[in-house]
Amino acid sequence: MDWCHYRFRSVWVLPAAPEQVFAVLERAEEYPYWWPQVREVRPLDRVTGTARFRSLLPYDLLVTGREQLRDPAAGQLGIAMSGDLVGWARWTVTGRGTVTRALFEQEVEVRRPLMRRFAVPGRPVFLLNHAAMMRGGRRGLTEWLAAE
Repeated sequence: MDWCHYRFRSVWVLPAAPEQVFAVLERAEEYPYWWPQVREVRPLDRVTGTARFRSLLPYDLLVTGREQLRDPAAGQLGIAMSGDLVGWARWTVTGRGTVTRALFEQEVEVRRPLMRRFAVPGRPVFLLNHAAMMRGGRRGLTEWLAAE
């Protein structure tokens, strides 16, 4: 087992139309407004940007994301990631009426030296940290959608 490799899958059921959810998720530069753990997103060009994340643990993760997939008809958004995390992340948005299922999938290898050094003993804590980040995102997006 590669202790620095992670595969995540989260499902958010949201009280909004799929088109509305997709429109919010495709504006990554606005994530810090509703997702507390996404501290900063800076566009570099039309398809590339940097992001800084911090959840419960006292360190930031810095990544560069490059768009790989944007298909509104299929409800899919995807990026390739480099930096402290190398891999990919993808949203798949489905639903009908005012209920949406947003599936978040991510597969990454941790490159941040401190996290690699503590890969084995820290893994449960890193997983909890990620889970807290996803809970914060779901809660924040639910509130953001209600205010739109």
